[in-house]
Amino acid sequence: MIYLDRELDLDQLVDIARRGQAVALSGQYRARVQAGRAAVLKMVKQRRPVYGVTTGFGVLCDRAIPPADAAQLQQNILRSHATAVGAPLTAEQTRAVMVLMLQNCGTGHSGIGLEVLEQLVRYLNEGLVPWAPAQGSVGYLSVEAHIALTLIGEGQFWGADGRPTAAATQLQARGIEPVVLGPKEGLSLISGTTSPCALGCLALHDMLLCLQAADCIGALSLEVLGGTDRAFDRRLMELRRHPTQWESARRVRAVLQGSARVEAARRTTLQDAMSLRCIPQLHGAVAETLLHARTVLERELCSCCDNPAVFWEEDTVISGCNPDSSFVGLCMDSACTAAVMLAKMSERRTDRLLSGKGGLPPFLTAAAGLCSGFMGLQYTQAGLLGDMRQQCHPASVDSVPTCGGQEDYVAMGYNSAKRSLDIAQKLAWVLATELLCVLQANYLKGDDLPSAPYLTKLQEALNGAVPGFDGDELFAPYVQLLADFILAGKMPAV
Repeated sequence: MIYLDRELDLDQLVDIARRGQAVALSGQYRARVQAGRAAVLKMVKQRRPVYGVTTGFGVLCDRAIPPADAAQLQQNILRSHATAVGAPLTAEQTRAVMVLMLQNCGTGHSGIGLEVLEQLVRYLNEGLVPWAPAQGSVGYLSVEAHIALTLIGEGQFWGADGRPTAAATQLQARGIEPVVLGPKEGLSLISGTTSPCALGCLALHDMLLCLQAADCIGALSLEVLGGTDRAFDRRLMELRRHPTQWESARRVRAVLQGSARVEAARRTTLQDAMSLRCIPQLHGAVAETLLHARTVLERELCSCCDNPAVFWEEDTVISGCNPDSSFVGLCMDSACTAAVMLAKMSERRTDRLLSGKGGLPPFLTAAAGLCSGFMGLQYTQAGLLGDMRQQCHPASVDSVPTCGGQEDYVAMGYNSAKRSLDIAQKLAWVLATELLCVLQANYLKGDDLPSAPYLTKLQEALNGAVPGFDGDELFAPYVQLLADFILAGKMPAV
């Protein structure tokens, strides 16, 4: 059970979204929410002008809404803004957004009622997943509106057969009453960086796993190609004041420790190709970028990004622009670039493994000619890398004015985050391809010299799932298996 209070980290979010970890609201969470809600109801009773509560939305903020229509206004914004299209978010992505909605409202500064949030908690704990189309957002609103509609008995849930089913039907079957929204509650549910932050967190989690794997896979490529470890000397690393470079080099050294192949190469090889000897420098730079993104996203995870914000202690409400997704957009654009840098170096190492270097046969087959070996895998890897490069155009530099010019700048953080999920998956496939080549190369090398003990640990973790190949076979399933292995965090630790 994870108690939502104020602090939540990346790993906890992933546990809830992907692994179904149950959640509950802490006493402090409940107290803050109730205080914020009381303040909103007081303001409505006093007929005070509050954006989105006693006024319209966006450019319509100068239109006064009478108290009698305050509840209808909140239903209307959900219906009118549930405009996303295309294929839906996956279940885990939707669950992540729901967690962010709870976090965003849990500071109390949103002024939403506790019963609405308790309904979201029930959805998470009972496996009810709203159906939310994933295309068509400049930062927030539309995806969240599809999710929030289910709270009032409208919209759709994922059905048991993987198809959308009417929310009203599913709620009735489970004996769940739809909530009745009051002032500000519809706006609070859809206002914030909830979807960009949620999707960005899932992608970043996968990128960090790929980064850890890349150090180990790159080191194994070096070993099987007959490379030297002299470029990873601690003294050399410490000449540059980048701790992430030091850490990458430490991991490479740890993987190569005890390798007779590397020991032999020290006597014969002065310097390896850039894709082998520059692993700490490039991977360290990637780590710096991804760790910064983690810091940014974990701050956002614990923030209130609603507009307007309620300050119940001071009996006031302030309108601003905290739902802007620039922080998320910029860091995820940078994370995508970093992921492509990992992939481009992995592709170059893979090329060396396939091109007959290090005493290996071309395309890692002993029957070249009759068999093509891993030739086709290089096409796949090259295609993936080409796609990743094209996807790296930073979404955050784009802006399309909306809402009658009232929102004349938009951050596009949602597009940055959504695209990063695709890039993270492609990075895992690229690294899995390199790892498959390493395992095959080691199989072909036989016992010429003892390999690093780390390789034995890796093979034990794989439990015989990836054999050595003596001829052409269907290799694609092994790439998927290894990608899943990487993203599950199963690479042996060093």
